[in-house]
Amino acid sequence: MGNDTASDKKIRVILVTDGDKVAQQAVETIASSLRLRCISASAGNPTPISGKKIVELLKTVPYDPVLVMFDDKGRCEKAAGERALEYVANHPDIEVLGAIAVASNTTGITGVHADACIDCQGHVIDMSVDKKGEIKNNNNCDCKPVITGDTVDVLNDVNIPVIIGVGDIGKMDKHDDLSRGAPITKRAIEEILKRSGVTYGK
Repeated sequence: MGNDTASDKKIRVILVTDGDKVAQQAVETIASSLRLRCISASAGNPTPISGKKIVELLKTVPYDPVLVMFDDKGRCEKAAGERALEYVANHPDIEVLGAIAVASNTTGITGVHADACIDCQGHVIDMSVDKKGEIKNNNNCDCKPVITGDTVDVLNDVNIPVIIGVGDIGKMDKHDDLSRGAPITKRAIEEILKRSGVTYGK
């Protein structure tokens, strides 16, 4: 069982930069299978509640780690999802274990460097992936993979220990389909937990 969330302990969270209906179902399914918690009220396209409200909800969970979703509904500027993520990540009662950076086709964004990506075949790779989870050409660059998506730029402005990049959650041409348990996104969350040294699901 995860740690309790008494007032003297920070609540451990994993940030997920997608929140549409399919992503919500995928994240809820993964939370259940890994025996994590999930703030379903944070789902929406765009994010329907404030960062302050999300923190209030996080303080009610019986155990952690907790998966929290954020979504800017394709907007390139810092909109509702990114503002909420920034608030949660900077809150003194929250410990961010990592973030799932979700690729999209949004233009006019900087993107964020990821520590690794999970491709549509479920492999942990040191290359960028696109919305379909397919490997993008890094132009022979030796630098970290870059994920471009509508809700990822804010990750550059907050302290995130581990960032794992993926394609569109619950989709990726059915490679991450709900009927399969969203295996690509699940692998990404497991990778964050592994790199964080967190024991879970027991």
